[in-house]
Amino acid sequence: MAGISPLESIDIAEDHGQLAVSGHPTLPAILDEKIERAAAYAKAARSAATRRAYDSDWAIFTAWCEGHGLAALPATPEIVLVFASDQATGGLNPATINRRIAAIGHHHRAHGYPAPTAMPSAGRLAEVLAGIRAEHGHARKRKAPADASALRDMLGTIAGDGLRAARDRAILALGMAAALRRSELVALQVGDVALVPEGLRLTITRSKTDRIGTGAVIAIPEGRRIRPKALLLAWMAAAGHQDGPLFRRLSRGDALTEAAMSDRAIARLVQDRAAAAGYDPSLYGGHSLRAGFLTEGAAQGATIFKLQEVSRHKSVQILSDYVRNAELFKDHAGERFL
Repeated sequence: MAGISPLESIDIAEDHGQLAVSGHPTLPAILDEKIERAAAYAKAARSAATRRAYDSDWAIFTAWCEGHGLAALPATPEIVLVFASDQATGGLNPATINRRIAAIGHHHRAHGYPAPTAMPSAGRLAEVLAGIRAEHGHARKRKAPADASALRDMLGTIAGDGLRAARDRAILALGMAAALRRSELVALQVGDVALVPEGLRLTITRSKTDRIGTGAVIAIPEGRRIRPKALLLAWMAAAGHQDGPLFRRLSRGDALTEAAMSDRAIARLVQDRAAAAGYDPSLYGGHSLRAGFLTEGAAQGATIFKLQEVSRHKSVQILSDYVRNAELFKDHAGERFL
């Protein structure tokens, strides 16, 4: 195997736990354990949510191929471009179509085939995808932000002092105060929380933009209105768990379990509380907590760089949009004559 680049010539077949070198036989069975470990590393390169989406997209593509009497594996660029066109005609948005094309490429590579988009005859496929974006593309719809006012309204709908009430209040407050993604909220461990006189130090060990686990520490002030530290401590005291997932699933009888909550449960919680507070629940979701911090911070005059300390965005472009929206009417060019 001398001279073979592991990045260019080794395909990891995640579905079968095998490593195959292009043009070479499968490695001996005696290496199965090492092969499975390598496949696990390849699988870890993508988030659980991405893997679920890819599996769903692949199932949709294979069913479409079967219905049209076509081969899904390997598929030619011509087959994929017709599939993409069919999806667009059916009303699917370009972003989802692009993800399905990526899923098709992923499953091809996993089985030792080149992705259809990488084949020499893929030029026409690229043109079709560009045409779909031009014809069906539209501005991305963001979830409404749960800013300070909205969050206080949501918190006000949670009654009682039971486990579920304490947990849900802590999730909403901490999610907004630390500008967390829902995947980051459910990944938090008890050991990631450090109490300091000023408030909290929260360690994010891994995130959407930090797949290699460099980690980041976020400072969360004590707070006088939303009081994220007090609400989190109330949940931890009520739950009484000393380690493991910070936010855990509760049984139907509100008994504490060992399992972490799912990211979808976070989205449902935000929507349920938004509805209870009189907001349109369809406008809210898990991202509303993160967007709420950025929206409120920008409205209160925080700089892009101070927002970035909490949000951990790699680029300031998205953050600049929040600041710009907050200052649309500030020193308006037409203020003196309109």
